[in-house]
Amino acid sequence: MKPAAILALTLFSSAFASAPIPTVQQAKDTLNYVPNAYILEFSPGAVSKRTMASRHEEVYEAIRQKDIPFSVGQEYNTSEILIGVAIRLSSSGDVAKLSEISGVEAIRPIVKVPAPRPVSSVVINNPKATDLPDTYSTHVMTGVDKIHAQGNFGKGIKIGIIDTGVDYNHPLLGGGFGPGFKVIGGYDFVGDAFNGQNAPRPDNDPLDECNGHGTHVAGIVGASPNNTMGISGVASDASLASYRIFGCTGYTSDDIIAAALIRGYNEKMNILTLSLGGPSGWSEGTASVVASRIAAQGRVVTIAAGNNGQEGGWYTSGPGAGIGVISVASVDNIVSPVQNATVHGVAHKPIPYFMALPLNVTSEMPIYATSTNISQPDDACSPLPDNTPDLSPYLVVVHRGTCSFTQKLANIAAKGGKVAVIYNSDTGGFSAISVGGYKAVLISAEDGKFASLVEQFIAKANITISFPQTGGATTVANPDGGLISTFSTIGPTFEMYLSPALAAPGGNILSTLPLRLGGYALESGTSMSTPFVAGAAALILESLGTTADVGRAVLRILQTTTASVASSHTDGTPLQTVAQQGAGLIQVDRAISMKTIVEPGQIALNDTEHLKPNHTISITNLGPKAVTYEIHHVPAGTVGTVIPDSHFVEPVPKMISATAAVVFSASSVTVHPGNTKQVHAIFTPPSDVDNATLPVYSGFIHVTSPAETLKVTYLGVAASLKAASVLDVTDKFFGISLPAVINANGRPQNGPTNYTFVGQDFPFLLLRLAFGTSLLRIDLVDKDIRLAPTVLSKRSPSPFTWWWSQSTAGTFGKIKTIGPLGDLEYQPRSTNDPFSGYDSFVFPGTFANGTRIDEGQYRALLRALKVGGDPSKEEDYENWLGPQFGVVAAP
Repeated sequence: MKPAAILALTLFSSAFASAPIPTVQQAKDTLNYVPNAYILEFSPGAVSKRTMASRHEEVYEAIRQKDIPFSVGQEYNTSEILIGVAIRLSSSGDVAKLSEISGVEAIRPIVKVPAPRPVSSVVINNPKATDLPDTYSTHVMTGVDKIHAQGNFGKGIKIGIIDTGVDYNHPLLGGGFGPGFKVIGGYDFVGDAFNGQNAPRPDNDPLDECNGHGTHVAGIVGASPNNTMGISGVASDASLASYRIFGCTGYTSDDIIAAALIRGYNEKMNILTLSLGGPSGWSEGTASVVASRIAAQGRVVTIAAGNNGQEGGWYTSGPGAGIGVISVASVDNIVSPVQNATVHGVAHKPIPYFMALPLNVTSEMPIYATSTNISQPDDACSPLPDNTPDLSPYLVVVHRGTCSFTQKLANIAAKGGKVAVIYNSDTGGFSAISVGGYKAVLISAEDGKFASLVEQFIAKANITISFPQTGGATTVANPDGGLISTFSTIGPTFEMYLSPALAAPGGNILSTLPLRLGGYALESGTSMSTPFVAGAAALILESLGTTADVGRAVLRILQTTTASVASSHTDGTPLQTVAQQGAGLIQVDRAISMKTIVEPGQIALNDTEHLKPNHTISITNLGPKAVTYEIHHVPAGTVGTVIPDSHFVEPVPKMISATAAVVFSASSVTVHPGNTKQVHAIFTPPSDVDNATLPVYSGFIHVTSPAETLKVTYLGVAASLKAASVLDVTDKFFGISLPAVINANGRPQNGPTNYTFVGQDFPFLLLRLAFGTSLLRIDLVDKDIRLAPTVLSKRSPSPFTWWWSQSTAGTFGKIKTIGPLGDLEYQPRSTNDPFSGYDSFVFPGTFANGTRIDEGQYRALLRALKVGGDPSKEEDYENWLGPQFGVVAAP
């Protein structure tokens, strides 16, 4: 297991002006790691034959003998999953000494995990509310309704929900806690007051009445049907257990997530579901690997893919990137709740806007468009011009696109604007949007652009808009219903694993909320699609059994029976890239009733440098008669993931009209009852593509009989991943060339500078990652080193801490070093968030092991291993040499 950043499910801006250079304190405050806190994994062997002491006691005693002060947190003692401990040290320099202790197999920093949040949330506190989408629509989309009609509601299956806790007093969630109730048990690892910075206060009661996220998740899984709100859980007869890992506010950490996973495993949960995670790009990380090991034992683990769709590809979320777990993308509900705004002054039909409840505006408002150019997607991404009037009396009309909604609305608010309508882009989904604390709603592109608001503004028409507080609610067929939600994160992992694995309804989902918070809410996010798959897995387990073999097969069963998702509803458009839809939208009735086993469920072809073109597909006939199966190739969209002539990832991957070619050993096979036959497939990546854009190609191999169609999903890259630039060496983010050393005055260091490393007199390294890397390394080198850097700064976490290294002064590759300052493994690429979209390393004046650096003149050498690179080969790294700095005595 390796360290990996795990964040809450949030959306970041996809464009930015120059961000402010952070101060040292700001860089420290945004670190994603708990200071001086680590997870130690012990090697197998629970008891020493010589001392009969437990492995934990042996390690603790060895730490004491090295005079290392420490405190113990979570302990892990499940041999097939994890044996180890979470500890805190008084000094970061002590961690290197731990690697010398016999029995310590791995050491990883503890990662902060902010609480999960939906993309949007509307509280529905009126039990008589009408025109809300019921959950039945999502059941129809996925065939759950057909399974329910057979009397299968997941009875006898136990589902563990690892989240913010559950309000089990809610009548739809059983109205009680313990044996005999729907919520049969669980554990609170933290307590209400826990915020990530104080000590947890665990107890046996996982009640949540202050957050609500876990209660919404629980309703999707198992809410009792036949209620006035039209809510019905996917597996309403399943038993639930709640493992609370967040307090009312703040964050948690991955040592607690690992403990919750292991407790759920030991308490014999058939299914564990986690609607949390964040940018990773790698299958490594404590929580990811623990989840992977649990899945390998035959338990079903469903984890959210993430809500970072506007960040582009290669942004898959952890711990959902774990091997064997089911990482879930989101599909929009086929119906949407809307309100109607009334147009006054001109003849015009009511304008639908996307909200479940009326916008709280009681007066008629004239309109003001921030741009009269309807093709300008970056409308209001920059501060509005000086001649903009006071916008406080106006309903401000702004185009969707390029930057975040909150960035546009902040610029509007800076000119006094209080209410806004955002008209959709031609490609944006008509679904819930996140607008922070601003008062704004989404309307269609047609209503915003053509023959409507912007046109009326240009014509200086006497037009006003009002928002009726009653009588304006309705539901409409969602024009984007059944398509992948625009917020759903795009993969794959940098190791070329398929993540997300598949998709389920997650856009515009009505479910339960704690009674104190209103009782019900309409929310969107992969947090909502993930428990849907957990419920679907319960239906499969009730039907097929709960053996470990069935548990391990659930992912394949669901993947091979999915419905592929198109990129749009326009006829002839390609299927959505597998990098975002996974295998497609689950079809639970097909999964349970299938008469054929097709293996594998997915094929990872890798990049061109590591291409695996030859694969075998096995077809097993479970039916009573011989069946002839036709084999054919159905490509999905190929997308360019990197901006041409740039090393930055495309915020919205560009569709390319090129597909892979597949040759089969047979176009059809006849399989007798109970028998298996194999078909060999040879894949050839598309050739007429620009390799510099890192084209991701994908598709499906269909295995079709007269009665059913099953499929195998594949994905590859028509380029070498090693060619992708890792370090951002431009000045586009901060307005200064990166990487950069920031001195004690908060300015870039441009020439030799001395530091005492006393008080605040020390520098820090500021950098961004344009692509992921499995190893970042920084070494101290002589100021006169002769080295040609592979990357030069160009003009015209998430921050991270640096990890210890076992190496000492000497060489790394062909380069002589004085000593290691630190390294960190399996890092995601940086976000475009101006407040946290960077990485930083504070020079403490010591080596990674805590030894003081002697007085003298030095430089820092930064190296980043390219994706797919060999860590033993110097040529597979990008390197950057920092400016000269001196370590001097304080005057």
